[in-house]
Amino acid sequence: MGLWSRVKRSMRALFGGLVEKTEDPELILQQTIRDMRDRVPELNNSVAQVMATEKLLSKSKERLETQVVDLDSKIRASVKMGRDDIATAYIGQLQQAQMDLQKTSQQLEHANLASKQALKARDNYVLQMQRRTAEAMQLINQSKQAKLQEQLAQTMESFELGDDAGTFNEMRDKIDRRAAAAEAKMQLGAASVDTQMQDIEREAMDMQLQDKLLIYKREMGLSPAGSGNTQQALPAEGETSSGGQNGAGVNGSRTG
Repeated sequence: MGLWSRVKRSMRALFGGLVEKTEDPELILQQTIRDMRDRVPELNNSVAQVMATEKLLSKSKERLETQVVDLDSKIRASVKMGRDDIATAYIGQLQQAQMDLQKTSQQLEHANLASKQALKARDNYVLQMQRRTAEAMQLINQSKQAKLQEQLAQTMESFELGDDAGTFNEMRDKIDRRAAAAEAKMQLGAASVDTQMQDIEREAMDMQLQDKLLIYKREMGLSPAGSGNTQQALPAEGETSSGGQNGAGVNGSRTG
């Protein structure tokens, strides 16, 4: 393969790839539909010209037919009047008119056929245009659906593999850690308060028990009045009266 052939092949491959990348199927199909619709007026003009030629030939044929009939009448009148010279001139005109009429009739037949073919071609083109337009619109809709699916696929791919999913997971873990830490602090605080309250209640109970024990020791004479805790527990109801009576009895016995 020669150098120039290789260069041409490379250029075609390069520009062909660029053109293929820049081609938008939707825009190309829409432009194709517009081009097909723009050709309809041109076809109508062409058909109109063919039909106009047919009508002109038809009128020309009618005029020649009328001329042939008129010349035939004049020839007959000239012969009847004995004017052979005039009749001979009219015969020459009649022969020319008949030849023109024959040619015009042939042309008219061709014009009739051309008009029918032109109308048929125009109708076929319109039907083909309508079919291609419907097909193009269907392809355009498919192209739009394909674009939407591609965008959706890209969005899903970026969501699954991109940074968004990692960000969500990271923030969720961070929030979970903060919530767990706050809950642990609340539990620790509540446990500390409960422990302090239990200690206070236990100390109060120990104090009451010591007071009761001191009272029993006093009643039994096993503890001096000033010993023990400086705070003396209040005697129970009935103990004061019985203590007073006992004191009185002792004093009385001592007096006696």
